[in-house]
Amino acid sequence: MDIDGFWNVVGVARAESCGSHGKAFAEALVDRLAGLSQEEILGYQERFDEVHGAVYRWDVWAAAYLIGGGCSDDSFMDFRAGLIALGRDWYELVAARPDDLADHPAVIEAAARGFDYVIFDEDVNYAAGQAFERLTGDADAFHEAWKRHRAGHDLGMALEFDMGEDFDFDDADEMHRRLPRLAALCLGAAAA
Repeated sequence: MDIDGFWNVVGVARAESCGSHGKAFAEALVDRLAGLSQEEILGYQERFDEVHGAVYRWDVWAAAYLIGGGCSDDSFMDFRAGLIALGRDWYELVAARPDDLADHPAVIEAAARGFDYVIFDEDVNYAAGQAFERLTGDADAFHEAWKRHRAGHDLGMALEFDMGEDFDFDDADEMHRRLPRLAALCLGAAAA
């Protein structure tokens, strides 16, 4: 599956999860993936890992930290899955400028109501495996197929990411400097 096919799957699942009677995005995604072949599901997972890894950066993690009122490594995995769930346009916007999350309606509403963990979507991480299980009836089938699919690939190289410059997420001044609009939304005005 190429990148356009990947984003098409995400887009269709988003459309099926919209509205008051829509299902949860992860559920719609599993439904969509379960309609594909096993090889296509493996291709989807490959693209998912690529786009998920591409936003494994300190600046994106800082945005998750602000939105979530803190963010562990596990939670950051869920946040990146949630970015993918927002669709291609939002994903690419945030990948270029994480501070633009200050414009996302769910982030604005969450900040106003004092909610955190908006955008975080753990279930999206496991959609391919769940779809594979639905097709095969075997909970372990995905992992076995994935291992065969990735045989011969240098998995160590695939896990290396350039995270950019590390900085202190608990330093409000630094957060305001690096993510000014998102920090203002989540932390309030910068100290003078």
